Amino acid sequence: MSTLLIILQIVFWVSVAGLFHSYVLYPLLLKWLAGNRRNNQLVHTRDEESGEWPAIVAAMAAHNEESVIEATLSSIFASDYPADRLEVIIAADNCSDRTVEIIQRFQTLHPNLTLRCLDGRNGKIRSLNITLEENRERLTAAGDYVLILCDANVRWSRELPRELVKHFRNPRIGQVASNVLDGRREHAGIADQEEAYVNRENTIKFHEGILWGRMMGAFGACFAMRGHLFVPVPENFRSDDFTHTMRCFEQGFDAIVEPAAIAWEDVSEDIDVEFGRKKRISLGNFQNLRLFWNFLQPWRAGWATWFAFWSHKGIRWFGPFLIAAALLSSAALAAFHWIYALALAGQLCLIAGAVADAVLSRRGIHSRPLRYAHYFLLMNIALAIGAWRFIAGEKNAFWEPAKRVAANQPPPAS
Repeated sequence: MSTLLIILQIVFWVSVAGLFHSYVLYPLLLKWLAGNRRNNQLVHTRDEESGEWPAIVAAMAAHNEESVIEATLSSIFASDYPADRLEVIIAADNCSDRTVEIIQRFQTLHPNLTLRCLDGRNGKIRSLNITLEENRERLTAAGDYVLILCDANVRWSRELPRELVKHFRNPRIGQVASNVLDGRREHAGIADQEEAYVNRENTIKFHEGILWGRMMGAFGACFAMRGHLFVPVPENFRSDDFTHTMRCFEQGFDAIVEPAAIAWEDVSEDIDVEFGRKKRISLGNFQNLRLFWNFLQPWRAGWATWFAFWSHKGIRWFGPFLIAAALLSSAALAAFHWIYALALAGQLCLIAGAVADAVLSRRGIHSRPLRYAHYFLLMNIALAIGAWRFIAGEKNAFWEPAKRVAANQPPPAS
């Protein structure tokens, strides 16, 4: 019996320590280590001739995005980047609404906009693979260029392309992530919680970039990379942003965040929609883990990459199982020591708070603490479901985009 108790205690403390390290200690450690360090300073400057700035190819896939595509394209063509150094390529993925019509209207005003209409449903990853591979020879013939991958609902700030691209003067940098902010002026549902999560992730990734050039995965909403680093993503993958970052590291380049490269995306308000998105992302996480398992050894990727990955991503991906282990082990140990009884009570209160929020929200009653508990618990359940789908070998490579809210108002001032 004593051996079993020792094992249960080890399980409990290892689980708690792992979660505490990833969610609390690691962000604090990054903030302390980063201190007053500055981001990359070997950059292009505004007093340079436009021809000295890299050519940009902005690429996106669009499936039935009529409610948002006009605002997105308007923001791109309103940017202050030299027009003769900017090209936009859109893969229209079997659109059945007015998306193609809206894009064609922009084409009449902007000859640097290319539209590729694809037959059948392909999904974002396959659509971009096809379109960029078709244009690879033409793009590379013109010399080095910067590829900006963005979603069809993301609005650019005027400064975004310059702020992203300026860092590619440094030959070590292969990828630069933008600072994706919430585009909504008013929040409902889980918008506060989702915005807090995005902002926290932006901060963590910024510090990782400053310290080691090892920003752990750009937000797929909008990021830049050297064009020659683009490698087609496996078409059964459910997410591609982390894949591109790992490919960057594999090829010997750094990845950083530029806080001044602001883009706006409306965060989700519907917890059910976000739950579905997190399940898809979780499946993609484990697909990436399998793909890069050999690379993510410290003697191959380097100790900084290994430490940043497991501290920021890996532990969280296994977080649902650590939470379950802590709950079950504390339940078994509660009768033997008050600290485990207290830990069990705390975990049960978290679960009760999440359930209470689910019940109260249906009656129009909202509590921010309960909503955070609900958000945290449900997102970890989504991670667990995504892991199970990976084990089960799910292969569906595309999904219907979430219902967009028309971006008919300017985003908040940056």
